[in-house]
Amino acid sequence: MGLKELLQLEDLVNESERFVLEELEQQLETAADACRTTECVLDMAAYALNKVPPRYRVNLLGRLFSSVPDADYQTAVQQAVSEAIRIVSKNPPRS
Repeated sequence: MGLKELLQLEDLVNESERFVLEELEQQLETAADACRTTECVLDMAAYALNKVPPRYRVNLLGRLFSSVPDADYQTAVQQAVSEAIRIVSKNPPRS
């Protein structure tokens, strides 16, 4: 039996996913030429998440601590998302 079956790993959350998805949604609203297919958006999110440090939490206190990113982290997320939109839109995935 593996750890997933033994422990409640759903409490292990990477808050970076939320930050990146929120930023991606905001930037896509104003990015006129951006690809918006499901595949493109998933690629953009994955690209950006690979560029920023993870922010894992395991409890409510961790959620409170990580709910507001510091200015440097927020800038890193914005830059990673902007780059992701540019790169993926220039080279969209082909089905």
